[in-house]
Amino acid sequence: MGGETHPRVVPAMSSYPKLATRPVGQQIESIYTDRLRQFTSGGQYSSQNLVAKLHDETVDDEDHVRLYVYSVPDLARPTFKEATSHEFKKTHRGELFGPSWATHWFRIHLTVPTSMVKAEHLEFHWDANNEGLVWTEDGIPLQGLTGGERTEWVLPDSFRDGKEHVFYIEMACNSMFGNPPGDIIQPPDPNKYFQLQTARIAAVNLQARQLYVDFWIIGDAAREFPGDSWERHEALQVCNAIIDNFIAAGGSQQSIIEGRKIAQKYVGENVDSSKVYDTDNEAIISGIGHCHIDTCWLWPFAETKRKVARSWLNQCDLIERYPEHRFTASQAQQYKWLEINYPAAFDRVKSKVKQGKFQPVGGSWVEHDTNMPSGESLVRQFLYGQRYFESHFGDRCRTFWLPDTFGYSSQLPQLCRLAGMNRFFTQKLSWNNINNFPHTTFNWVSLDGSQVICHMAPAETYTAEAHFGDVRRSVTQHKSMNQDNTSLLVFGKGDGGGGPLREHLEKLRRCRGLSDKTGLLPRVKMGTSVDEFYDKLEEKAANGTEFVTWYGELYFELHRGTYTTQANNKLYNRKSEIMMHDLEYLATLATLKSKSYQYPKKDFDEIWENVLLCQFHDCLPGSCIEMCYDDTDKIYAHNFKLGEKLVDDVLSALGLSKDISLPGELVALNTLPWPRSEIVKVPSPKRMSNATDYAIVSGEPGLMYAKPAASAVRETASVTTQKDGSFVLENKALQVRIKDGCITSLIDLKADREVIANGKANQFVLFDDKPLYWQAWDVEVYHLNSRKELQSGKTRIVEESPYRVSVETETKISEQSWIKTTISLSANVEDNIPSYVEMESEVEWHEDKNFLKVEFPVDVVNTEASYETQFGIVRRPTHYNTTWDMAKFEVCSHKFADLSEHGYGVSILNDCKYGFATAGSLMRLSLLRSPKAPDAHADMGRHRIRYAIMPHAGGLDARTVRAARAFNYPVQLYRSVVPEKKPTAAADDENEKLFRSIALSSDSNPSLILDTIKRGEDDEDVRHSSSQSDFPTDAGLKVRKGKSIILRIYESVGGKARGSIATTLPVKKVTRCNLLEDDGEELTMRADPKAKGGERTKYVGVEVRPFEVVTVRLQL
Repeated sequence: MGGETHPRVVPAMSSYPKLATRPVGQQIESIYTDRLRQFTSGGQYSSQNLVAKLHDETVDDEDHVRLYVYSVPDLARPTFKEATSHEFKKTHRGELFGPSWATHWFRIHLTVPTSMVKAEHLEFHWDANNEGLVWTEDGIPLQGLTGGERTEWVLPDSFRDGKEHVFYIEMACNSMFGNPPGDIIQPPDPNKYFQLQTARIAAVNLQARQLYVDFWIIGDAAREFPGDSWERHEALQVCNAIIDNFIAAGGSQQSIIEGRKIAQKYVGENVDSSKVYDTDNEAIISGIGHCHIDTCWLWPFAETKRKVARSWLNQCDLIERYPEHRFTASQAQQYKWLEINYPAAFDRVKSKVKQGKFQPVGGSWVEHDTNMPSGESLVRQFLYGQRYFESHFGDRCRTFWLPDTFGYSSQLPQLCRLAGMNRFFTQKLSWNNINNFPHTTFNWVSLDGSQVICHMAPAETYTAEAHFGDVRRSVTQHKSMNQDNTSLLVFGKGDGGGGPLREHLEKLRRCRGLSDKTGLLPRVKMGTSVDEFYDKLEEKAANGTEFVTWYGELYFELHRGTYTTQANNKLYNRKSEIMMHDLEYLATLATLKSKSYQYPKKDFDEIWENVLLCQFHDCLPGSCIEMCYDDTDKIYAHNFKLGEKLVDDVLSALGLSKDISLPGELVALNTLPWPRSEIVKVPSPKRMSNATDYAIVSGEPGLMYAKPAASAVRETASVTTQKDGSFVLENKALQVRIKDGCITSLIDLKADREVIANGKANQFVLFDDKPLYWQAWDVEVYHLNSRKELQSGKTRIVEESPYRVSVETETKISEQSWIKTTISLSANVEDNIPSYVEMESEVEWHEDKNFLKVEFPVDVVNTEASYETQFGIVRRPTHYNTTWDMAKFEVCSHKFADLSEHGYGVSILNDCKYGFATAGSLMRLSLLRSPKAPDAHADMGRHRIRYAIMPHAGGLDARTVRAARAFNYPVQLYRSVVPEKKPTAAADDENEKLFRSIALSSDSNPSLILDTIKRGEDDEDVRHSSSQSDFPTDAGLKVRKGKSIILRIYESVGGKARGSIATTLPVKKVTRCNLLEDDGEELTMRADPKAKGGERTKYVGVEVRPFEVVTVRLQL
C-alpha cells in the first residue's frame, strides 16, 4: 500500500495437467443409483454379480444328502418320540408336501464331501416355503426354519469328519402367516401343498456374504440420505467403486476382499464384530431384538406352540454367535407352553435369561386386548403373568409391553403401577387412520391420576427389518425431541414369529460403523435392555425433564369393528368373568365354614389361564381364523363344565343345592355387594306353594329368601292393546308404548317426562359394512351413510301376569336372517331402584358384510356420553367438532352406556355387547357384524342378546353401576339343604352370618364397589391345591402361613369416597396391598363399641380417590 517492495517468488511446478486428455461427463445420479441393484439382485445378472459368489460350493446329491419322510396323518402334531417311532420312506427334492396344517417329519442323512471338510463355514440349507424345526438325532430341538427367510442351519464342526450324520426336520405345512390363498387376511386355503425346493450342504464365502451387507447399507445411504448431503454423494461413489473393482477383477475373491476395503472407508473397519459398538460416541437409539408371536391369529393355538420353540431357539443361536444381541419376549403363556412341550428348549432359554441376554418383558399372561376384558381380568393378566416370571426367572417384569393391541384402556396406567410396572411400550397408534398421535415419549395418566412413562417407537413398528431407514426414522419421526431424543428400535420378524435374522444384526453393525466413520446417521447401540432404556427416561424425569402428559384412554382410530365381531366369543368371555367372580367369592366363604372343603386353586388357575388366553388381542376382538374359534369354543365349554362341577361342590359345602325339588327353604344367592330386591321366575314345573310362576327375593349380600310374589309385591305391571294396534306396558314407574316392535313412547311417570325424542327406540338398523381392507377388524365412518331401518312384523302379547308383561315381535332382515324380540316390563319392586324396559332378542344371522345395530333416540342433551370401562367410566364426545371427536364414531363400552344432562339421564344396559355409539342424542348399541375375512363364517348362526333402557332422575351415579351389574348377574334359585344333625333355623342362621361376615358398611359411599372377594394366592392351604398341578404357575414362590382374604374395592363414578370394610371374622391384621398381593401399609381396625357378645363387627376405614382401585388383605 505504501510502495513496499517484495522479492519475486517463483511458483512451484503445478501437477494440474495443461491439456484435457478426454471428455468427462457429469455422473447422472439416478442412473448410477439404479445401477446399484444390479450388484446384489437375483435377476438376469445374478450369475455374474455378487450373488454368484456367496457360496464356494454346494452339494445336494444323494451321496451326500439323503432324505426320508414320515407324513403324519389327520393333521396331528406328534412329539419327537412319537414321530420317530414310525417308519420313514425315501423322498427327494421337488416333492410336494401337504395339505395345509399337516406335519411331515424328515430324517436327513448328511455326509460332508471331502472337498468341503476344510471350508471356512458350512451350512445346511433347507427351503420348502413353510416352517420347520431342526432336531438332533437324540431329540433335542435346535433351530427354526422359515421358507425364503431363515433357510440355513450352521453345521456343527463334528460333521466335518467325512462320516454320515443324522438329524431331523419337523415340517409344518404353513407359512409364517398361516395358509392364506394370497391376500393374507382371507380365510386359509385348506389344500395348500409345499414343494421342497432346497436341501443342500453349502460352503459359504463369508467375505462375499459380508460385502453383500456392506453394500446393502451403503446403498441405502446413497438412496435415503438427503439429496443435499455430501454423505449421500459419497455413498454413491463408494458403491460404484465396489462394482467397478468387482468387474475389473472378473469377480475374483481378491476383488471381493478389495471391495470390503473400499466399503470400510464409509462404514469403518470393525463391522465384522461387536467391537463396532465399543466407542465413546453417544448413541441415542437402543436396538432390541424382538419376536412378536400372535398367540393365535391366522393359525391355531397348537401351531403357536411350535412357533414359540422355533423362534426362541433361533434367538438362542444368534445370542451365542453375536455377543451384542439382546432379545426380549413377552407372554407368560408362551413361556409355559415351551416349558411343557419343549423342556430342553426352555432350559436353553432359561440359561440365556440368567445371562441377561434373553429378556422376559410385559408382565402379563398374554399380550391381551385391553378394551373388553373386565377390570378383574386385567388384574389377573398381571397377577398370573408376574407370578410366572418371578417363579421361573426370579424377577418380575418392570415394563408393560403391548405393541400390537387395538387401543389402550384408561385404567391401564393405574393397574400397571399396582402390578409393579411403571413403564409402558407400544406403537399401535401409529396405525391411526384419521389423526396422527402427537407424542413419542410421554407420561400416560390414568383415570385416578396414576401415571406410567410411555414410549412409542418412532420407527413405528415392532417388526423393524433393521434397515438403514428404520434407524433414520427413529429420529426423523421422533415427536418428543424437546424433552428427549432417545428411542427404542424393536427389530425382528414378527406376528408369525421368527425374530431377528443374522442379516438384521449385521446391518445394525454397519449402521453403527457408518455413524461413527461418516456421520449423519444417528447412532444405534446394542447390548442393552428395555428396562435400561426406561431407567434413563425415569432418571431424566427425576432430574427435572417434564415429559408431556396424555390423560385417559389411548383410543385407537382403527379396528373399531373388533368391539362386535365374533359375538359368541365375547359372550363367553363375559360369562366366564361372572362365573369366576361368584366361584371365588363362594369358595372363600366355604373355606371359612368347612375344614373339609379345599379352595380349588388348581382348578381356578386352569379356568383363569384359559380365560386369559382367550383374551389375546386377536382372539377376543374377533380377528382370527375360524380354527381359532373352534378352539376357543372347546376351551370355554371345558371351562363351563368344570365351573359347573365347582359350583356344585361349593354349594354343597354351603348347604345349598341347585335341585329346588328337594325339601328346604327356597333361597337365592346374592353375590353382589349390596342389597337386591327382584322378581324372579320359579323354574317350571317346581312352583311355589300357591302355584304362581313368580317369587320375590330380597335381602343383603348372601342368602335371600324367596317369597311368593302375590304376597310380597305391592305394585303390579300391566299390558293393554290400543286401537291403533300398539301396546302399552306400564308399572308404577314407567309407561311404554310399543308399535311394530319399536318403543314409540317411554314416559317416566315419577318425573312426568317423555324419554324418547323424535323417533323410535329399539329400532333395528342395518348398515353396509365394507371397510377399506381389514374386514373383521374395521368399520369405517362412511358405513353410517348406508343406514337402513328394518321393518318389523306384527307384535303380540306373550306374557301377561301382575309381575311381568311382555310383547314379542318378529323382524325380517333378509331371506336368511330374522330377529325375534321380546320387550318386557316387570312390576316395580322398590321405589329407590330405577325401573327399566328389557329387550331380549333371538337373532338368526346369515348376512354378508352387514352390520346390525339397535337405536335409542332419547330426549337428553349433552356434549359427552359416559361408558363403563374397567373400574370406572370414560366420557367421550357426542359431537364431531374436530377430527379427534369424529374418530370416536364407534367406541367400546362394558355393561352400560349413559347419556345424562343436569338432573336426568338414560342408561342402556347389556349382557354381552361392547360396541356403542352416541351421536347427538341418538344412542346406538352394536349387535352383530358379518365380515368374511379372515373367518368366512364369523357370527353366522343363532344369537341371544339382552339389553335394556333405564331412565333415571338425576345424573349418572351408582344406581346405574349397580343396575348394570345386576343385569349381568341374574338371580339363581336354590334349596337350603339342612344337615341331618342341625336344625333348619340354626343352619340357615349360620349361613346368613357367614355371608354377612365380609361387606362394606351401610354408611359407605354407594359409589364404592366391593368387586372381588378371594383367598390369598400364597396362603398355605391354597398353595397346597395349586401345587398339585404338573406345571404350577407359582412354583417356588414363598408360602404364607395361615388364611387370608383378598378384597378389591374401587370407586365407580368419579369422586373421592369414604367407606368401611365390616367383618365379623377373626381378623388379626389388615393391610393394603398391590395387585400382586404384596403387603403394604397396615390399616387400623376398630370394633363396634355398641356390639355385645363374642361376634363383634370390626371396621376398617378406606378413603378412595376417584376411580382408584384398592386391594386389601384380611389376615385371619
